[in-house]
Amino acid sequence: MRNSIFWMTAAMVLLGLLVGCSTQGSLEENSALSEDELKTRAGELARGMLVIDTHVDIPYRLNDEYEDISQRTEGGHFDYPRAKEGGLDAPFMSIYIPATYQDEGGAKEFADELIDMVEGFEEKWPDKYEVARSPDDVERIFKEGKIALPMGMENGAPIEGDMENLHHFKERGIRYITLTHSRVNHISDSSYDLNRKWKGLSDFGKKVVEEMNRIGVMVDVSHISDDAFHQVMEISKAPVIASHSSCRHFTPDWERNMGDDMIKKLAENGGVIQINFGSAFLRGEFLQASRKREMAFNNYLEENELERDDPKAVEWIAQYDEREGIPKTHVTDVADHIDHVRDLVGIDHIGLGSDFDGVSSLPVGLEDVSELPNLFAELLKRGYSEDDLRKIASENTLRVWREVERVAAEMQSSETQ
Repeated sequence: MRNSIFWMTAAMVLLGLLVGCSTQGSLEENSALSEDELKTRAGELARGMLVIDTHVDIPYRLNDEYEDISQRTEGGHFDYPRAKEGGLDAPFMSIYIPATYQDEGGAKEFADELIDMVEGFEEKWPDKYEVARSPDDVERIFKEGKIALPMGMENGAPIEGDMENLHHFKERGIRYITLTHSRVNHISDSSYDLNRKWKGLSDFGKKVVEEMNRIGVMVDVSHISDDAFHQVMEISKAPVIASHSSCRHFTPDWERNMGDDMIKKLAENGGVIQINFGSAFLRGEFLQASRKREMAFNNYLEENELERDDPKAVEWIAQYDEREGIPKTHVTDVADHIDHVRDLVGIDHIGLGSDFDGVSSLPVGLEDVSELPNLFAELLKRGYSEDDLRKIASENTLRVWREVERVAAEMQSSETQ
């Protein structure tokens, strides 16, 4: 036993030395490049390798105001030309269900409408988009030069307490489910909601996690409470993802991001945290300033009986920002979060979950999908290798997705024996 421990330790030390040498080599190689050369190389890499983003809120954005995303659009963070410029090949379309549907009803119907919309992208622009239902689909569509559209559901409310609805959404192409969103639902407590009804997961929610494992749908722990996260990790037989979360290390009083102990537990089970680009997720200073602004804004709206989109309200926000100032975030802040996860658990547990079209503020240098090469350039500057970038860009997420499918096949096989 002691000999085994010795050789395991020796192997880990050797691996660490090799990784260190590789990083050092990459750092020296990239430091020899000029800024323009580095950006050119980063752009070539981003457009040459498969890049997955596990959370893009296009469907909900277009539900408010439809635009032709086969062309460059005036609004939003994503469209076909900008995705091609930035090298994004497989954005998970977020089927986002606001918590209001939990009170008013209609969550399942609304989810189906958004899925219909995503399928419509393929029907309208078959030379540009194709819905992807498996890792193999994603890789094939990428090789064909089109943009793959896998789908994830943000908020499990459309399950509506019926496992048949979970099966329905699996059949419709949903490949991950964020168990809840801004408020407690019938599955899980929310990190945003002080009403901890279930002290984690409901009894039904625990069965949902088990059934997601059994049918091959990834469990997404973004948005859920810490207690719910730890219960998921106890239950899940497959790796899980945090499709659009960042590190609580940089926002210490915000439960929405993941603490170091949670990231470690996620990694121990083979999972991936996909870093969110939203400014509030990146720096505590921005989060605090934005909370202060939101409180002042809400008071202004109430006192003047205005809606948020009223021209006077828009002008008030502009004047507030000019007067008070809101700290800016930068592409370097996203790289800091990636560094933190790498140093904590290694390169194999990092992905990208931008939250494009789902957040109101993005870092300088990552204002839309066309600027993804700026993140690649920053990582190259810090000594990340091309292999590292491939893992972050897609390989880690595909590994989890395939393992979830493998576990499901194994569970279903054992049922028939």
